[in-house]
Amino acid sequence: MKRSPLQFSACCANERIASNLLRLKTTPFHARTAPLVEGNAWRRWAGYSVASSYELSFEREYHALRHGCVVFDVSALCKYEIRGSDALAFLNRLVTRDLSKMKTGSMCYTPWCDGRGKVVDDGTIACLAPGHFRLTAAEPNLSWLLENARGFDVSIEDVSESLGALAVQGPCSRDLLCKVLGEGVRDLAFSAYSPELAVSRTGYTGDLGYELWVPADRALQMWDRLLEAGAAYNLTPAGIWALDVARIEAGLIMLGVDYAPALTTSCVAQASSPYELGLGWAVHRHKPFFVGKQALLQDKPVHNLVGLVIDDEALRGEYSQLGLPVELPFVPWRELLPIFGAAGEQVGYATCGCWSPLLKKYLALAQVDPAVVNTELHVDLMVDRWRRSVPCKVSKLPFFSRSRS
Repeated sequence: MKRSPLQFSACCANERIASNLLRLKTTPFHARTAPLVEGNAWRRWAGYSVASSYELSFEREYHALRHGCVVFDVSALCKYEIRGSDALAFLNRLVTRDLSKMKTGSMCYTPWCDGRGKVVDDGTIACLAPGHFRLTAAEPNLSWLLENARGFDVSIEDVSESLGALAVQGPCSRDLLCKVLGEGVRDLAFSAYSPELAVSRTGYTGDLGYELWVPADRALQMWDRLLEAGAAYNLTPAGIWALDVARIEAGLIMLGVDYAPALTTSCVAQASSPYELGLGWAVHRHKPFFVGKQALLQDKPVHNLVGLVIDDEALRGEYSQLGLPVELPFVPWRELLPIFGAAGEQVGYATCGCWSPLLKKYLALAQVDPAVVNTELHVDLMVDRWRRSVPCKVSKLPFFSRSRS
């Protein structure tokens, strides 16, 4: 059927809208980061395209993080600014931690739950000024925030696209940022935020590190300034693979990998409580009320988050039997692998793992039955084309820890 010019124009417009909805967004730093990605290694994060690795191998990026300093583009974080006379009361009702004593310049990490006491997401809250807060999350949370804001005198603004974020991490990060932003950076305590410098002493690596919060229209200027000053410190842009190894070493959980967001699960058994994710310390039961409190008061964790050290010598033996050199997972894996007890019964599952270049160990994060943490365990791994049961031991988290962090 022949279309009129008006119908044809409307059809093209609808197709463009649909195409834009399906297209991944780019961060405010993309014009600088994209030319540096040598192997076109990208991945999706909250609707954005982010670099998995800048070089063909991410090993130098990882070692720069642990021995020098790196910069991660973490602008894909969802960011919400919450203002109003009830802003603090609203947030204190939303999350599991007690925020009642938060003051300007303070920042904290916290999960938030649904009415069943299952984790919806986890992120940070910064107090920018009296009655003005910023919440960050791994995935979009605006609908959940608006639903829970009913009855409160608050405004909630999604600033995810207008605010970029850079994570400068590693033992040299403080000295570098003092050179770029001034000596005020040196006075920042762990988990503190400077409204004047728009920088927080936070990160996702278990190491000394900071996060810079940059308006999108000044993003490229900040990137250039940072890289210029960073030349003296061998500052290295780093991607998600290096970040993934670091956060596993630090025992830090990731939404969509180590737990499923409660609002997307098909049944309650697929979701996790804070206690099952090692976040019991962030549940402040003394608060008068918060979403999920009643369920958490009665919670009996089925599984606990633990660290696993997989026996790499046993794994080498399995490869040797096939006449093959061992293949260690230098690129972190993200999948559910069953864990078995001494009698062959499944007692949990691993969620992610990697070889740690620094610790020289094969690490994994897992959910296991609390009753078996001190017993003999095995994890199912693929050796070439064959399924093999490899011994592993529960290890205290974090695997990696430094006083400078």
